[in-house]
Formats: sequence, structure tokens, C-alpha cells
Amino acid sequence: MQIQWEVFTPIHSFFGGTLIGLATVLLLFFKGRIAGISGILGALMQSHHTPADHYQWRAFFIMGLLLSSFIYSIFAVLPRFTIQANWLMLILAGLLVGFGTRMGSGCTSGHGICGLSRLSTRSFVATLIFMSAGVIACFIFLHLIGI
Repeated sequence: MQIQWEVFTPIHSFFGGTLIGLATVLLLFFKGRIAGISGILGALMQSHHTPADHYQWRAFFIMGLLLSSFIYSIFAVLPRFTIQANWLMLILAGLLVGFGTRMGSGCTSGHGICGLSRLSTRSFVATLIFMSAGVIACFIFLHLIGI
């Protein structure tokens, strides 16, 4: 595996990471909530159990995620990508991610960004496990199987 220098964007990545960190801190400071996407979306989907004041900010958070690519495209060209998996594999992958999120009591953003910054032991273990699983899966699929 090599870095494709023509699409390597460390400046964009730096500013994107900075914005994610800033948004995380602002949400924690103003709302006292953790910016874990699975928790935000899960509470939004269970709106009958979510107090009205929590519903609104969650809806705006998810809308911001969905609209961010469009807003970015106003200022820069979006990178081109192709998905080489079929629909069945995409659905299966989504279900497995959802299962892992429930089993791990949070998603990668919640544990990796918010949990680690709060020095959470549970988030450290979860991040170690999902990063290790990702490295192992990439090694197997890229180097042993050759997909």
C-alpha cells in the first residue's frame, strides 16, 4: 500500500480534525453531551423517549452531518470514489457495524474522539479493540486474500 500523493490532503485533514474537535468540545460545553453519533442517532430514532429539548439539537446535528458534503462542495471539489461491494454486502456491513456499536456501548467517534479525550478506560479498551480488528482485517484482505 502506498500513499497516493495526488490525493493526499494533510491540510484539509488537519482542518477537518480541528473542526471535529471543536464541535465535540462545544457540544460537551453547551449541552453536556458526548458527540457519539450512534447515541445521538439512537436517541433521535426513539423520539418518544427523548425529551423535546434533546430532540432538536440531535436533529440539527444529524442534518449538519448530512449537509456537510454539500456545503463543502460549494468551496472545493469533492473527491471521487467508487464502492465495489454489492448491495447485500453493504447491508450486511451496516448491520454488523450497528451490532458492534450496540455491543461496544458506543461507536468509533464516541469512544475514539470523546471517550479517549475524557480518559475513559472503557473507551480506551474499545478503541484498542476496534483499531486492532481493523488492522488485522486490512492485513488479511489486502495481503493474504488479495481482495
